[in-house]
Amino acid sequence: MKSTQKFGAGIWHFATYVDRYATDGYGPPKSLLEMIDLAGQVDDLSVVDINYPFVDSSLSLDAVEVALKKNNLSVIGITPEIYTRQFSKGAFTNPDAGVRRLANEMVNDAANVVRRFGADYVKLWPGQDGWDYPFQVDHREIWKRSVEGIAEVASQNPDLKFVIEYKPREPRAHMSYDSVSRTLLGIEKMGLDNVGILLDFGHSLYGGESPADAAQLAIDHGRLFGMDVNDNFRSWDDDLIAGSVHPIELFEFFYTLRKNNWEGVWQLDQFPFREDSVAAANSAIGFLKTIERALDKLDFEAMQAAQHKQDAVTALNLAREALFSSY
Repeated sequence: MKSTQKFGAGIWHFATYVDRYATDGYGPPKSLLEMIDLAGQVDDLSVVDINYPFVDSSLSLDAVEVALKKNNLSVIGITPEIYTRQFSKGAFTNPDAGVRRLANEMVNDAANVVRRFGADYVKLWPGQDGWDYPFQVDHREIWKRSVEGIAEVASQNPDLKFVIEYKPREPRAHMSYDSVSRTLLGIEKMGLDNVGILLDFGHSLYGGESPADAAQLAIDHGRLFGMDVNDNFRSWDDDLIAGSVHPIELFEFFYTLRKNNWEGVWQLDQFPFREDSVAAANSAIGFLKTIERALDKLDFEAMQAAQHKQDAVTALNLAREALFSSY
């Protein structure tokens, strides 16, 4: 049976990466249009999340739209780059009110791009909002600015959804939105219906969470607006191919989504530094399709009965049988 699930990826999946060692990059630079063309080569990929502003400032929205249509792609979200050098001391939490205003303006510009492409949301990853050292910040002030900054842009655009992608650390040693619970507390404080969570499976893993538990908590609060998947070894945000290290926990994550009738794009947030980006995306989507077949096979009633008894052996046997017989 052909999959009806929609798959997506952050357009950065197809970029050229730089780190503090290979400062010359792991390949030749790529333009946004080249990245879109690579995304179009991935089997069953239908949507992308795009960074804004574009690296090529002269690139028009019309040109991007032409490239997307040529590759049969649509846009799920726009990610404003509120984490670059000008925001190195924070975007919403920057001590300079002028820089905080720049962050607000950039997010509002991104909101207009969301409208232009008919996307689902503005994705906020305030990676520079937080602190690095003891005594560096007034914690009440930092948290207040974190909450009020996002509440302001969401209030200015009540017709759009805003999703917060939390992460424990990197680039800051401590990020303001570092966990599902802290992010939910912030959203609750905002009191706005159009702000939710984008749950990154890898961020949850290396933050010491169970991604399935984090997803359930976000769903129970009505705030799981989006998700993306990858993998890591739990000590860092490695952004490896989904299912390469923690297949059982990834299966439990998707089991939780299915059990709650959560419907949305299954999106990749991977960084194939040394791998072929198209092959890495196809590998991940292939495994996600395996998970989809396994969910169709899984005896949900038997699983629920085992969980009511906290019968780990039976529950794991049911999960393994469904997952590993679905290849």
